[in-house]
Amino acid sequence: MSIIDSLRLGIKSSSADETMAIAAEIAVFIPSDQVIALHGDLGAGKTTFVKGLAQSWKIKEEITSPTFNIYTIYQGKRNLVHLDAYRLSNEVDVENLLLDEFLISPYCLVVEWPENIESIIPSNAWHIYLSIEKNQSHLIKLN
Repeated sequence: MSIIDSLRLGIKSSSADETMAIAAEIAVFIPSDQVIALHGDLGAGKTTFVKGLAQSWKIKEEITSPTFNIYTIYQGKRNLVHLDAYRLSNEVDVENLLLDEFLISPYCLVVEWPENIESIIPSNAWHIYLSIEKNQSHLIKLN
């Protein structure tokens, strides 16, 4: 079974390092110019997942949550735009960010809190759900 098939069924992670390793393994299979919508509560591992993608794509900069500056652009083997839509509430907020430029080559746009800007997320986006299970392990699932 491929990692993408496993992701569709749900992959459990018991640590931040494991979540990063899972994301790094998945990163190889993410098509160019793909938008990834990361869903999950605070502390579910969304930014940790992005760190794993960045690690796989040889991005040297430290990945942090871009909550206050809304998005951060990272360059590596692949270019990553990490957007935190937590403070965005409508399409006008997004239009002012000029994100259309990052929906084409050579960027991969990863959006935390995509439900805040649902109408802007392309229909072909990958929706990855991160959750914390009762035993404190994390579940990562592609829908």
